[in-house]
Amino acid sequence: MTVKAILDQKGRDVVTVGPDISVAEAGRELSRHKIGAIIVADTDGKICGILSERDIVRSIAEKGPSILETPVSSVMTSKVKVCDESHSVIQLMEMMTQGRFRHLPVEVDGKIGGIISIGDVVRMRIEQVEREAEEIKAYIAS
Repeated sequence: MTVKAILDQKGRDVVTVGPDISVAEAGRELSRHKIGAIIVADTDGKICGILSERDIVRSIAEKGPSILETPVSSVMTSKVKVCDESHSVIQLMEMMTQGRFRHLPVEVDGKIGGIISIGDVVRMRIEQVEREAEEIKAYIAS
């Protein structure tokens, strides 16, 4: 199973904000869309960073609530790991585990092509294992 297959099934819509939006407004966008991370992108769709709920909480703990009025560019993770449509579910699991993150933007031709969450990866891996188990059962039964 590849990133392309996951995106074909779940969709390619990605919630983005500009780098100058406040952390508070980005937090409201996270809440409104019921998501755990938001992509920070420029007007051309190029990924500038990613902002997660963890980033916001960590920043408040370190610098206090006044951080909510600063731009997301001061809080976001700017060295964003990305994947492309050819990556496998196993490769995603390895990247997410090693990097200790739960959201991975998909880059297509230098722009945002989707986003994969750890929930997407787990769901697809479970489906894959169940499908393989059914194939083995069918093979044994025949």
